Amino acid sequence: MDTLYVDFPVSGVHTWVFLPPLVAFAVSFFSSMGGVSGAFLLLPYQVSVLNFVSPSVTSTNFVYNVVAIPSGIYRYIREKRMAWPLAWAIVAGTLPGVLLGYYIRVLLLPDPRVFRLFVGCVLLYIACHLIYETFWKSRRKRIRIKSPESGFIKNREFSNKGSMGRDTERITANAVVRPGSLSIRKIEYTFGEETYSIGTPMILSMAFIVGAIGGAYGIGGGSILSPLLVAVFNLPVYTVAGAALLGTFMTSIAGVIFYSVIPVHSGMTTTPDWLLGVLFGLGGFLGMYCGARLQKFVPQACIKAMLVLIMLFLACSYILKYFNI
Repeated sequence: MDTLYVDFPVSGVHTWVFLPPLVAFAVSFFSSMGGVSGAFLLLPYQVSVLNFVSPSVTSTNFVYNVVAIPSGIYRYIREKRMAWPLAWAIVAGTLPGVLLGYYIRVLLLPDPRVFRLFVGCVLLYIACHLIYETFWKSRRKRIRIKSPESGFIKNREFSNKGSMGRDTERITANAVVRPGSLSIRKIEYTFGEETYSIGTPMILSMAFIVGAIGGAYGIGGGSILSPLLVAVFNLPVYTVAGAALLGTFMTSIAGVIFYSVIPVHSGMTTTPDWLLGVLFGLGGFLGMYCGARLQKFVPQACIKAMLVLIMLFLACSYILKYFNI
């Protein structure tokens, strides 16, 4: 049995070889239903349970994203629900933000105690936006996205009841993202019977800030952007999730490169623990695919409520520990 335990030299972690993929599968299975990769929950697990607290934990989390996210992106592209104009704007804004986040993590937050406070604040921020989006969003905003989302769910249910095989993947014209446009002034695309238009400078600015936070935290920023785009810009969650995941995937690749290549003074190690990151990623790859497939059977409010409870617990725990309470 001892042969199934592995020492990871970069992180100093000693654990059962199947534990990382199992944990990642469980986390990504549920979090992918909400349109995020689950990296924001894996990092606290690595810090608290595996005692992996060096800056390398951030780059290892990026490795998880790079391995795990493609399966989720594949589902959104296959179902024609990738809002490409929005996705490319997110990528353009978050990529430079990740570089800034790298220096924030290495130069300003190298102390594990301070980093835990930062993690707690980020989780609390995400939880508050999910609470707002799920429970306190005005009825007017709900009505605006009701038609395309309801049509999507209805079409999926009809398709699953009607036949097997390829017919179960049939996507009707009312449930796909139609080609839009991306310019310096605005981003535009159509979903269902409604065209959505948002200012490009606002998305780029928000993506840059989120990219900096994600670059320091190791999440790519999708878990912050997704609730913001739904709650603030009133975009349908079915079109936001794919774009946010693609942005997270691209910025995670950049994050791995930054943390692996850019030299750091004071002899601090920032390169990822590749083996640990890949093991997490393999579990996440399967979990995200399964979660995306089964999402339609779970009420959206239940998914978000579960994520909110987990994040609030972790956020309060880290913040209270920082103040020794």
